[in-house]
Amino acid sequence: MLVNARNIVEHAQFLFSLESTQFSTSLFLHQQSPLSQHLICSTMLFLRTSFLLVSLLSSSHVEAFAPSNGATSSVSRPTYDTSSIATDRFVLSSTAAGSVTEPLVTSSDIAAQIPSILKDFQHHESSRLPYSPTGYSTWSWRTHHNAENQSLVNSNTDQNEKQRYTEHSINYLEMGDPSKPAILLVHGFGASTYHFRHNIPILARKYHVYALDLLGFGWSDKPIMDYDASVWRDQVVDFVKQVILKEDASNKPITIAGNSLGGYTAMYSASDDRIKEFVKGCVLLNAAGRFRDPESEAKETSTPNPIIQFISSAIQRIVIAASFIYTKQPARIEQVLRNVYPVNSANVDEELVKSIQVPSLDANAAEVFYRVITKNGSGPQAYVDDILAQLECPVLLAWGEQDPWIKSAAADKIETLYAQFHGADGATQKWCKRVSIGGGHCPHDEAPEEVNAAILEFVDDIFA
Repeated sequence: MLVNARNIVEHAQFLFSLESTQFSTSLFLHQQSPLSQHLICSTMLFLRTSFLLVSLLSSSHVEAFAPSNGATSSVSRPTYDTSSIATDRFVLSSTAAGSVTEPLVTSSDIAAQIPSILKDFQHHESSRLPYSPTGYSTWSWRTHHNAENQSLVNSNTDQNEKQRYTEHSINYLEMGDPSKPAILLVHGFGASTYHFRHNIPILARKYHVYALDLLGFGWSDKPIMDYDASVWRDQVVDFVKQVILKEDASNKPITIAGNSLGGYTAMYSASDDRIKEFVKGCVLLNAAGRFRDPESEAKETSTPNPIIQFISSAIQRIVIAASFIYTKQPARIEQVLRNVYPVNSANVDEELVKSIQVPSLDANAAEVFYRVITKNGSGPQAYVDDILAQLECPVLLAWGEQDPWIKSAAADKIETLYAQFHGADGATQKWCKRVSIGGGHCPHDEAPEEVNAAILEFVDDIFA
């Protein structure tokens, strides 16, 4: 039987997304024996590697297939003119998607030559944030999260040795009346501040809105280090203390909202003792995160075979590196986005694709991509159950019910756990509200009118 190349391409579009791969395989694998799990995973990795190598060697043939209906290259697609977009280390060439030339100019050079793109932006008149190829504003985050400290921990060095601090450049945006309560928006995996392009101007008409790029994503620094949830939790906590509250013991109330990985980060940060007294609400937009599974936890306690672990790690690096090369191309980004915007794919436009593709051309982006996936795909994590137990503020679930990656069952579970920990009658200051959104994994961008209305109603209530 001959393999249908079109079917392979269509299937790969679903497999080559971090979250879809995790969620589509985890439930099935948990039901298998350890040996079966290893064989299944090895087979999947082999098939993906084979497909990627073939597709990379013959990308012109693969490009001919459309994402859903099998049409040929005659199908009209948007073109991505990246000739004028610069990053810190690359200037993109318009001759081929994803191609690069020798370094010519840095984004800081460009930023110094042109006025801020938000200087003349009127959020009371426009409902869409202007796209900036170099980011918006910069916050210098001084933190212990760096490769040097991680090496000290991993080598069991005396913990009393003084920690090394590093300053990371973080892209962020601020809009609205500073005298109003604050809303902080946190993007998901692979995205940036710009993903809230349809939300920031509307929310800023009534509140003081912030959004930031997580370390390793968007126009924030991408240091070569290990990434786990605590990095982004601490980043958000420090941002709240240093930028929103300005270290002046302000009593400014804050709501933290996030999508996907950003949703997980939002609730993790909101539950942190360092800022929880200021956080009056938490908005989860199809939040990611693991729930406790006693059977899975029991399996994780077993000692892994070092030989299998080494081989799996080597194969994993090859596969992830190849998938990064494949998926960072504009046409592939568009395909993945259309898959997770099942109701209104018209919002998948050129600027959204650019906002994801341009940061991926950073010299460190591929290695960061690998480390984020491998670290957060295995090992100890803070479970959603434990985070919800510590959360002391009301929660809004604005959930895209057609999400192909994080199903509505996850929102059901969050509702159940929150009621279990804090009660369901709403008699206390801890309550959970759910609003079903007609959209997929990114409801805030696919159905912004619905999400904006839900957020405003929620924050009007908690800030009253």
